[in-house]
Amino acid sequence: MELLILSIFTFFFLSRAQLPGTWDLLVPNAGISSMHTAVTRFNTVVLLDRTNTGPSRKMLRKGHCRLDPHDAVLKRDCYAHSVLLDLQTNQIRPLMILTDTWCSSGQFLHDGTLLQTGGDLDGFKKIRKFDPCDINGSCDWVELDDVELSEGRWYASNQILPDGSVIIIGGRGANTVEYYPPRNGAVLFPFLSDVEDKQMDNLYPYVHLLPNGKLFVFANNKAVLFDHETNKVVKGYPPLDGGPRNYPSAGSSVMLALEGDYSTAVIVICGGAQYGAFIERSTDTPAHGSCGRIEATSPDPIWEMEDMPFGRIMGDMVMLPTGDALVINGAQAGTQGFEMASNPCLYPLLYRPGQPVGLRFMTLNPGTVPRLYHSTANLLPDGRVLVAGSNPHFFYKFEAEFPTELRIEAFSPEYLSPDRANLRPVIEEIPDTVRFGEAFDVFVSVTLPVVGLVEVNFASAPFATHSFSQGQRLVKLTITPSVPDSGNRYKIGCNAPPNGAVAPPGYYMVFAVNQGVPSVARWVQLVS
Repeated sequence: MELLILSIFTFFFLSRAQLPGTWDLLVPNAGISSMHTAVTRFNTVVLLDRTNTGPSRKMLRKGHCRLDPHDAVLKRDCYAHSVLLDLQTNQIRPLMILTDTWCSSGQFLHDGTLLQTGGDLDGFKKIRKFDPCDINGSCDWVELDDVELSEGRWYASNQILPDGSVIIIGGRGANTVEYYPPRNGAVLFPFLSDVEDKQMDNLYPYVHLLPNGKLFVFANNKAVLFDHETNKVVKGYPPLDGGPRNYPSAGSSVMLALEGDYSTAVIVICGGAQYGAFIERSTDTPAHGSCGRIEATSPDPIWEMEDMPFGRIMGDMVMLPTGDALVINGAQAGTQGFEMASNPCLYPLLYRPGQPVGLRFMTLNPGTVPRLYHSTANLLPDGRVLVAGSNPHFFYKFEAEFPTELRIEAFSPEYLSPDRANLRPVIEEIPDTVRFGEAFDVFVSVTLPVVGLVEVNFASAPFATHSFSQGQRLVKLTITPSVPDSGNRYKIGCNAPPNGAVAPPGYYMVFAVNQGVPSVARWVQLVS
């Protein structure tokens, strides 16, 4: 007992400098609070709010105002509600979005274009695209007029499929799925209505493409295996204990790194609000701290349970290049919704999948900026994690206990600490494009001699919103041991992912990882 008390005392009185990881302020005022965030292959970041927030803090270009006679606040809106961040200069450029993107969904297509779907009001059935460009370009949002969603989608989830098409699942009052490019309209998905409760808890379902080509779909406290080719549920999973896990009770979810022969996929779901907190508008109901882990490809899957050091809702789970997962943002009490949470959880956690139960979580250096409802987290090509957003109010509100947040930060995991700089590899040569199953070489340089294997890992660029990163995955390539090439340069033989079920076609951040330290990524397009 004395040892336990000493451990608790030591933890709470550790200085910030003694916990792993560092924080940097990248942008003091982005002009908007980002509800949805995605990193492009040009090392820019698309940040997107909703259109009916009233004035933001960033103006559109002169002469590019949005006219909307139905907007309750601004009929002539000259404020930006989306911006583009250049990671090299941290400069912000306004983007113009025309229809409401409130609680919408998105996914990068195989050609690197960002597909963006749904929202509220005039955006309910809208399909938009953003074709990224370098920082000197003038790329902007394009709203498609020749095609729309078959059913309005508000709080839906998107996932790219093995053939490069995208499935769009669910949404408020939409217990269906549909596809882009369109197939045959909306298809009933009764599972979503079966798991709906009095406070919904089936919105923004967690969708993971398994390496067998099927979809693991989780909503509320249940999951099914869905065959997108036949639009049929082919398997049910045991319920997950610990209450509802999806909006408005959201925890978060990741699929762990795919590796080896790619036959196994493991899903982790952490945190969530207690049932009833949303109905009662309770801001002080403690959040759950439990996590469930399941081998989704097992013939007899069961949930393995463990607890985080903190209860947490609205956390973001980010797959790091190493195969560990970062849990960041959120609150320790309340629920999702406007002004419905309290007690910000400022401590990130590192989830280490290879450790035994009870030892997987490591508490990291806390931030100072509360990131509550409508905040996001995204892996960057340099291995940092971009943290943006947090607006728990219907409009922008800066005089509040938890104000609308316009600052953009970056969290650097411990692998970027100066004492590991000599281990950090540099990718010297890598193909710009590889085909499924193709053998190719990667050349890296490392200051210190290489000991052991240098991994080469493909990380997708997901669409982050509402505590879930749609389309997130990490694939560890099968490789041959690094061979000295010349000086401190090494050659690594790699095999590209074998098919689109393991890694759908598209652009990936490719990291070399040496003794747990990742390189700066190079963007590589994976094609069939």
